Amino acid sequence: MPELPEVETVVRGLRAVLPGRTIVGVRLGKTDFIDDPALLAESVPGKRVVSIARYGKFIDIAFDPAANSPEAEQFHLIVHLGMTGRLVVRDAAEPAPKHAHAFFELDDGRELRYVDSRRFGRMLVLDGAAAAGKFHGVLGAEPLEISAADFRARLSARRARIKALLLDQHVLCGIGNIYADESLWTARIHPAHIAARLGAERLDELWRAMRGVLRHAIKMRGSSISDFVDADGNPGSYQQRHCAYDREGEPCPRCGTAIRRAMVAGRSSYFCSRCQPAPRAKRRARRDASRKRARAKPSPAKRGR
Repeated sequence: MPELPEVETVVRGLRAVLPGRTIVGVRLGKTDFIDDPALLAESVPGKRVVSIARYGKFIDIAFDPAANSPEAEQFHLIVHLGMTGRLVVRDAAEPAPKHAHAFFELDDGRELRYVDSRRFGRMLVLDGAAAAGKFHGVLGAEPLEISAADFRARLSARRARIKALLLDQHVLCGIGNIYADESLWTARIHPAHIAARLGAERLDELWRAMRGVLRHAIKMRGSSISDFVDADGNPGSYQQRHCAYDREGEPCPRCGTAIRRAMVAGRSSYFCSRCQPAPRAKRRARRDASRKRARAKPSPAKRGR
C-alpha cells in the first residue's frame, strides 16, 4: 500500500501540473470505490484546481467554486490510493490502461486518470468544513512535522507494541508496514517492544530514525514494490535501499545476521535479531549477565582469608 513517501511523491507531481487547471469533464468507469459517483460527476466539471495537499495517506485536491456560482463554498476531492491505486496525468489521446476507472478532463487537453486494478482505494467529494473535520479531528500527527517532545508524549505512556503504534493512523498518520520496519531497524528497536518501556532516549532515537527514513524515501520518490508509480508514471527507487522490510533471510546491512520475519501487531515484521533484540531476549541477557557477575564476585568468607 502506498505510504507517506509514495503519496507525498504523487502530491508533489500533481502540484507541478494541476493548480490553475480547470476540470472540463468527468468520465467514470467502475465506481464501487467512489462514495457518491453522481455527486462527483455533477460537481467537479467547471471547477478550477487551487491546491494539492497530503494528509497522511490521503490526497486532497481543492477546487474553487464555479465562476457562475461565487457564493458556493470551496470543496475538495479526496483520494486514497488503497493498495494499487495510481493518479497520473496523461494526454487525452493516449490509450487508457485496462484498470483506469476515473478520467478528469483538463482544459489543456490532458487528463487526470485514476487507475486501480484491485479498487481498494477511495474517492469522495467534501465541502470545506467537512474536509477539515475529516482530517484534523481524526488523523494523528504528521510524522515529518511532529516534534520530539510531542512524539515522546504520544508514545511514552502507551503499553502497546511500538510497531502497532507506528501503524496506528490515529497516533501518527502516513506510516505503514514498510517505513515502520525501516525506522525500527534504523533505531535498533525490536517491533514487539512495549512503547512505555523504551524510555525517552530510545524514543528520541526512533523519532530521528523515522524522520530520516521518510525524508530519504521521499528524495528517492518512494518504494515501488509492485504497482506504485508517481504522477508521471515513473516508479520510485527507495526499495533498493530497504534494510529490513521484505528481506527475510538476507544479511543485515549492519551486522550480517539474517533478517527475520515475525508477526507483530497482526502484520509481517522484518528485523535483525542481533541489532534489534527481542524484549525477552534483552531481559534474559541482563539476567544472565547479573548471574555471571554474582558468580564471579568472591564471597565475604573468601575475602576475609
